[in-house]
Amino acid sequence: MSMERIILEMGSGNDLYGQDYTKAARRAVQDALHHSSLVFFRSLDIAAADMVVKVTIGVQEPDKVDASIVQADLPRGKAEVQVVFGGQNVVDTENETTSVIATATIEAFVDVDQSKWKLSKPV
Repeated sequence: MSMERIILEMGSGNDLYGQDYTKAARRAVQDALHHSSLVFFRSLDIAAADMVVKVTIGVQEPDKVDASIVQADLPRGKAEVQVVFGGQNVVDTENETTSVIATATIEAFVDVDQSKWKLSKPV
C-alpha cells in the first residue's frame, strides 16, 4: 500500500482590521475546506480518521500564526499544519492599518491498496 494524494484544495482568507494572522489563516483553511465534499469515504468504505491532511498556510509573518488553533479546526483525519512565508499584507498608510491576507492549501492522503484498483478504458 502507498499513501496517495486524493485531494488538493486552495483557499484564501483575511483579517482586514485586526492584523490577526491566525484569524486570516483559519479563514483561508475554511475557504479551502468548503470547496470539497468527501463522500467517497462512505462509498468506498475508507475510514476518514486514517486520512492524512497536510495544510500549508502562507502569510507575511509566519511566526504570528498559531498552527495548533488552525489544526483544531480540521474536521477529519490526522492533520499537519505548516506555516510559510507567503500571502500578502496591504498597508493603508493614511489610516495606519494593515490588512492581512493568507493563502492555504489542503492536501489529503489515504493509504491505497493498488491491487484493489484497476483503471478502465474511457468510454
